[in-house]
Amino acid sequence: MELLQPTSWHEYELLDSGAGEKLERFGDYVLIRPEPQAIWQKSLDEREWRQLAANRFDRAQKDKYRFQSDVNGGWDPASSMPESWQIHYAHEGLKLTLRLALTSFGHVGLFPEQACNWNFIFENVRAWRQAQPDLTPRVLNLFAYTGAASVVARAAGADVTHVDASRPGLNWANQNMQLNGLSDIRWVYEDALKFVKREVKRGNRYHGLIMDPPPYGRGPTGEKWTLQEKLDELVGLAAQLLHPRPSFFVLSTYAAGLSALVSRNIARAHFPDADLHAGELFLQALTHVLPMGTFLRFSRT
Repeated sequence: MELLQPTSWHEYELLDSGAGEKLERFGDYVLIRPEPQAIWQKSLDEREWRQLAANRFDRAQKDKYRFQSDVNGGWDPASSMPESWQIHYAHEGLKLTLRLALTSFGHVGLFPEQACNWNFIFENVRAWRQAQPDLTPRVLNLFAYTGAASVVARAAGADVTHVDASRPGLNWANQNMQLNGLSDIRWVYEDALKFVKREVKRGNRYHGLIMDPPPYGRGPTGEKWTLQEKLDELVGLAAQLLHPRPSFFVLSTYAAGLSALVSRNIARAHFPDADLHAGELFLQALTHVLPMGTFLRFSRT
């Protein structure tokens, strides 16, 4: 098992965590957001947190920033923060600009720990393009949210299909694509599992496959599913979609009870010849290490 943390961030920083919250800097703004796994004591006192923070997400607040309507919570409406702003990321040839915003479920449109996987995606696609100039790798991003990984793959030269069951998420991802001076990402508004099943029937193949499924969710027509029920099926279908080589696979999970060993066991059954790398993503702040879910990935050249 491996432990990975992003090391190339200059505009993001985890300042502290504890008592069920995390204190983070996103560019020019410091935010306080819920973090269920931070059950330890804070390193800084409450007064320091409040002095540093431009805004705080409180589940008891009524939110004025609407992104989804099924979460009872919100940001401090008295804050002078803008409703959206930008953040930048750079790593060995990758330069990324992303739009951030305050959403009604406490997110800002970015999971900073995923920078570890952005680097992996960018480096693989770029290496393939350099080794085979005539190859345009096809990359499929499932549960693709606001599209950071889609933008990274496109910036590296891939033909990208982005699948998500949220129209606001697709619109946000399109804005991120445009912010980076890119075009021609294929947007698919659909339940990821349904889309993958149809792609298998069509005989379509991809060189790269990215999955960051939530613990549970709903499709566009309200269909419900849980990750425990669907993960093995999803990975099995992914194995049918992935080219033998060159290819890469990236799976991230943030579901309670699903360790990296679960993902590894599932992937081993469907990709028996792959050199699997699995473990935890984390963010470091002061004396605390904050776990941010698991990863599993491999590449074949």
